[in-house]
Formats: sequence, structure tokens, C-alpha cells
Amino acid sequence: MTVYQLEDYIAKDQMASVTERREKEFEDYQRRYPAMTKDAVIAAPNTPLSYPIYGAGVMPLHTIVLPGLGFHGISTEKVQVILRASFGTLNTLADTSKDVVHGRGGKELRISTSNRKLLNHILEHVTYTSTVFLVNAVDMVSFETGSYRVKFPVTIRQLPLPKLFDPGPGNHVRDLVTITTKTFLRYHKLRVLIKSIREFYPDVKVIVADDSEHPEKIEEANVEHFIMPFGKGWFAGRNLAVSQVTTKYYLWVDDDCLFTENTKIEKLVEVLENTNLDVVGGRLAGNDFKFKIFYEEGEGGSCLHIRSGSFHPLEGFPNCVITGGVANFFLARTEETRRVGFDPKLQRVAHIEFFMDGLGNLLVGSCGDVGVGHQNRDLATDSQLAAVEKNYSKFRTNTQEQIRLKLSLHYFKNRLKCYTRIG
Repeated sequence: MTVYQLEDYIAKDQMASVTERREKEFEDYQRRYPAMTKDAVIAAPNTPLSYPIYGAGVMPLHTIVLPGLGFHGISTEKVQVILRASFGTLNTLADTSKDVVHGRGGKELRISTSNRKLLNHILEHVTYTSTVFLVNAVDMVSFETGSYRVKFPVTIRQLPLPKLFDPGPGNHVRDLVTITTKTFLRYHKLRVLIKSIREFYPDVKVIVADDSEHPEKIEEANVEHFIMPFGKGWFAGRNLAVSQVTTKYYLWVDDDCLFTENTKIEKLVEVLENTNLDVVGGRLAGNDFKFKIFYEEGEGGSCLHIRSGSFHPLEGFPNCVITGGVANFFLARTEETRRVGFDPKLQRVAHIEFFMDGLGNLLVGSCGDVGVGHQNRDLATDSQLAAVEKNYSKFRTNTQEQIRLKLSLHYFKNRLKCYTRIG
């Protein structure tokens, strides 16, 4: 097991100020995403009140009738029920006198009557009006009578517009998938990759992001070549390539991969079309690389643990499993992964970090019956190509400086204090 204590990768003279800034940003994160910090809601025993525990939702500045409110006590005396809201106002559509219903249009609504039938009629018509424009929040409304007090959630959410991708009338791979890659210096590898793609998928668009110092023209049909500033980096290139995708899915491959008869994009498409997965990977050069991610919250920071393997099989696909991350060969939903993005601060060696940032947002799978090959790793015999590969390796090497940069980034950005890996 490799264990990293991330404080060790922050300069000692900067630790106090870095931690102070990190905690301030974390407080802002908790404010913006309050659902992450909500306390548990416990159902009271033997309550005479009925109320919604799920499904009461309203768009901002709109009104709904709260479903399921009712009183089921046996008292024949006058009963008072009270409802209280925080982000909205309460009222009832029932036409009753002011001595029965108090506080119409306010945050607290009181109903007092000895007529149980009337009480339930009023409760069945209680409305909630959102008064604050919140795009995604939960108002915990309290509902009480006598010594009984419960809370239930009203979700305030602005529904987003759907973003749909047209698969075309024939549902062809070319209309569903774009192949994306990032290249740097190794044009001989890139051209071999493109040639292998065209052998099996002659009409699928290929997008290349390129941050080489002296770019060469890639004159291939249906290949879009985007030039970046020199040495801009690995994840910056991924962002650029994926930003130009106009299909529902994209297939990510490295520039030294090699398509084979086992590179069946159709199989990966079938998986995403029939499951809720956002990303599905396959074998890379025969290696079924996949890993699990475990997140452990704690005081002063959290811990992340990377372990090889998978969680469980994917129902309906006997060769596939649910996992946390996969190799650099995967099919992904374009829109969902764009939301996560690739951190451009990671310029050299980076991959797992994408799945770390996607934790809790991306559902990942892996299928062992689909794969891509890898080009020969032996040193080139041609002196010019050997020089290119030697130059490339200078940028590719994962230096101690790069390791320190990544771990210090996790310390602040992900509020981690420790990070462990096995396998």
C-alpha cells in the first residue's frame, strides 16, 4: 500500500495560510450545496399526522398543493395544527373563516377547529409558495399538533432544459460517437492510430488536440486537428478535444493505441444506451485495468482510497461490471463528462484524477469483451523517430515535482488530508 499524508506536500511556511483559504472555500461549498450537510430526518413514532416524505417539489417562485397532509387523531376537542416554512409561504385553498385559519400567506400557518372533517379538508388544500429564487434547495417544513412534531422536505428546483443529441435516422456509430485523442510530438504514433481506426470505422469523426512545439499537418478525411499552445498539457488537451464533440458519446483513446478486431464500439454503445452508466471502459492492450474509489470524510479533511477491482456485475451484461475508474480507453456520455471536466493544472501524467473529480457524479462501468491494442513500445530504429521519442519521454516522465503538485492540488481542491493506493 502507498500512503500519502498530503500535508507533507505543502510548504511548511505556507501551511497555515493555505489551510485557512481551503477552509474558507469549503464553507462556501457547503453553503452552495446545503443538501450535502443536512441532518438526518427521523420519523416520529405513532404520530397522528400524515405528510409527504418524498415527492413534494416546486419550481422557484411557483405554488403547489402539499400532498398527503392529514390529521388522524381521535380527539373530539379543539385541535390546533401548525405548519412552518423557511423559503416559502403557506396558505390553503379552503374557504374558511379567519378564526379557523391564521397566518395565510406567511411562513407560519395555524389551523384550529374541533371539526375533524373540516380540519382534513383544510389540510388537503394547504399550498406552499416558493418566495426565493433558488435553483436547487430543500425547505424542511415543520408540521405539529400538541406534543407531536414532524418535518418533511419540500424540494425547490428549477428544472433544467434537456440537452439531446440527434442519433440520426439510422442509429449508425458515426452519428453516435466521435473518437477523441490528445497528441504531443509523436505524429508517427498518431498516424498509425488513425490508419487503424479507418480500417474498422472509415466514417467516424476523429478529433485530435495537439500541443506539439512544431505542429505537423494531419491531412486525413474526417479528422479535425486543433492546435494548442506548446506544452499546454494532457488534461487541457482532453478538455479541448471533448469540447468540440457534437455527438452523444465520445470514445477516448491515447495516440499510441491501435484498433483491432476486438475494438467493438457498438458493444460499448449498447451498454450506455441500455443502462444509466456515464462511462464504460474496456481492455487496453489486454489489460483489464479498473479500480474502486472510496471516500472517507473526516475532521480537518477527508481521505481517498484507490483499490483495484470492481464493485459488482452490471445487470444484463455478463461481461461488464460496475467500478470507479477505467483505463485510457472508454466510451463516455458527452454532456455528463463535460460537467466534470479535466483539470488543466494536471499537465503531464494524469488519469485517475478525472474519476476522482467525477466521484458522486459519474457512474462507471468496465467490459472485458471489448478492447483496444497498443502500439509497439520498443524504441524506434529510425534515428529521427528515436529522437522524437526521447524528447517525448522528457515531458512524459512523472517527476517528484509533478507528484508534489498533484498531491498539494488534492489537499486544497478536494480537501483531502490522506490518499492511499493498492494495486
